[in-house]
Formats: sequence, structure tokens, C-alpha cells
Amino acid sequence: MDTIFTLLMVLIMIASVLLTIVIMAQNPKGGGLSSTFGGASSAQFGVQRTNDFMEKATWTLGGTIIVLILISVVITGKPSQAAPAAQQPVKKETPAQQAPASQSTTPVAPTK
Repeated sequence: MDTIFTLLMVLIMIASVLLTIVIMAQNPKGGGLSSTFGGASSAQFGVQRTNDFMEKATWTLGGTIIVLILISVVITGKPSQAAPAAQQPVKKETPAQQAPASQSTTPVAPTK
């Protein structure tokens, strides 16, 4: 179980580094990697396809990270060690008080 967790963590880290590289390679103004490969002739097919590839790679790597995290949670979850249910406080019953000894019905004369 520990090796599966380690493998999933390594895959998540690799996907995260790749996602960072893909995001940093993009330029919000249309430059970035697409301008490097497209050069001055931005009317050719290379620029648009590069932007499509970068966008698809971003979404794919993001989805891959989410799926790997969910798989790692499901596989490495240990239901036997789940948090115990909230214990209800033990109700301690007070000992039953004994009724006072029954008094006789005859009146007792007060002592002087």
C-alpha cells in the first residue's frame, strides 16, 4: 500500500511540474512558445495549432492531477482507522434516594 501511495505522489509531482512548464510557456498576448515556433509568419497554421496544443495540455494535465489525487485518496484510505463516532456522554444515574422511614401515624408528644 505504501509503494502505491509513493508512486501516485511521484506521478502527481511530475504532472504538477509539467503543468507549471506548460503554463509558463504560454503568453497571454499571443506570444510565448507559439511566437517562437511561428516566427514572423503568424498567418501560417503553426501558431494556432501551438496555442491549441498548449491549451489542451493545460486542461489535460490539470485533470490528470485531480484524477490522481482522487485515486490516491480512495486507494490509500483506511476505513478501519476512521475517526470514531462521537461518543455520547455516559449518563450517570444518581443513586435512588431511599424514602424516609415512614413515620407512625400516632402523634408524638413533645418533650419538656
